[in-house]
Amino acid sequence: MLRSCGVSINSNFTQVEGRLLQPPKLRVGNGEDFIPRNGRWNFNNKKLVEPTRIERWVVANFSARCDPHNIVQSLIRCGEMKGIKIDNPFDVFNEMNQNRRLPPVARVEKMFDLIQSKLPGAPQFLLCLLPDRKNSDLYGPWKRKNLSEFGIVTQCMAPTKVNDQYLTNLLLKINAKLGGLNSMLTIERSIPMVSKVPTIILGMDVSHGSPGQSDVPSIAAVVSSRQWPLISRYRAAVRTQSPKLEMIDSLFKPSGKDDDGIMREALLDFYSSSGKRKPDQIIIFRDGVSESQFNQVLNKELDQVIEACKFLDESWDPKFVVIVAQKNHHTKFFQQGSPDNVQPGTVIDRSVCHPKNNDFYLCAHAGMIGTTRPTHYHILLDQVGFSADDLQELVHSLSYVYQRSTTAISVVAPICYAHLAASQLGQFMKFEDASETSSSHGGVTAPGAIAVPQLPRLKENVSSSMFFC
Repeated sequence: MLRSCGVSINSNFTQVEGRLLQPPKLRVGNGEDFIPRNGRWNFNNKKLVEPTRIERWVVANFSARCDPHNIVQSLIRCGEMKGIKIDNPFDVFNEMNQNRRLPPVARVEKMFDLIQSKLPGAPQFLLCLLPDRKNSDLYGPWKRKNLSEFGIVTQCMAPTKVNDQYLTNLLLKINAKLGGLNSMLTIERSIPMVSKVPTIILGMDVSHGSPGQSDVPSIAAVVSSRQWPLISRYRAAVRTQSPKLEMIDSLFKPSGKDDDGIMREALLDFYSSSGKRKPDQIIIFRDGVSESQFNQVLNKELDQVIEACKFLDESWDPKFVVIVAQKNHHTKFFQQGSPDNVQPGTVIDRSVCHPKNNDFYLCAHAGMIGTTRPTHYHILLDQVGFSADDLQELVHSLSYVYQRSTTAISVVAPICYAHLAASQLGQFMKFEDASETSSSHGGVTAPGAIAVPQLPRLKENVSSSMFFC
């Protein structure tokens, strides 16, 4: 059909030149450095770079089929190999049989009543064994109770197939949540353009309800780096907003003499955790916006960030870098004459990129199955004056600081964390009667708009932890 219309399709792919970035060196425990191979590494015979110590902790068991004592002993043994000292738990609380038929929120309440009746004070950490199926109904109410009512760090697991690899992955998450670090970049304190000047890195994302649900509030999450010059530690702030609204509207929220926005929270935390320094450079990674919305990101969201800065200090004038990451595109790259995926660290920044705008494709991860999809980064604004090489190296390095896995990930860690924070707090909303949360405290977004239920705020002691890990 096409041929008869005079249209011909070339049987060869377009040839483009790419280059390969070298993987960054990573540091683990005992000052040991190593270079990841093919975008992955493991912790066999290695210790974590900053392991925590778990002293006061308990186990809550909602699962009838597992042996919690066996899991506890395996966890302690595995922790020791990774450098995490885990004391014996205070107790293991098994759910009573008669409670298993109750609704999820009631089951969680009963479990907390039981724990509170036996414990002298709040534990440092709670391990929760869920019934063995994914997406358990108990997950949302359990997280909400721990994080927003008691401020206890918690880790859930569904004990179906527990082996050493599973427990090691679990310990990576527990260590990050309790303030430890699993691995970090060797050059973390000497990254060009970032380590010399106080710099905060933000990851922003908005998650929406599924297509049929027009009344589920959208959830905006902003993750910010802390303890500069580190770029491996983050905290998250999450707010609800009107359904299907893609632009974040709560970055700056003046109410009288105060600002209740997300940015104030992030900036104050950076200031207190980075030795009383204000960030002079703010690097924003924004996910999930299409090209037609780039101007709105600069005009609406960046404006709110600037206003939040001015609100804290009139004379403060930080420099901004705004980068949008896109995964939903149809560009794929192949190696010439090879059936394998392109290697991790492949950057393409010519011939298939925008002729005027600054953008590049980066494939930081190793694709195990299928064809890897590179992430398309668009630099909308760069007041710092990064060279193309430095910026690509920074983005590549940020794909290696994700604490939950021992692989490079396909999009920078702050954006992945923003996804996680939004989805975890989205679980809080699932089992609620809309009437009890419909906002008596400032959730209406515009005249005549429907009231948006507010998310419960997290307790102080967990709000700046990596609870979303």
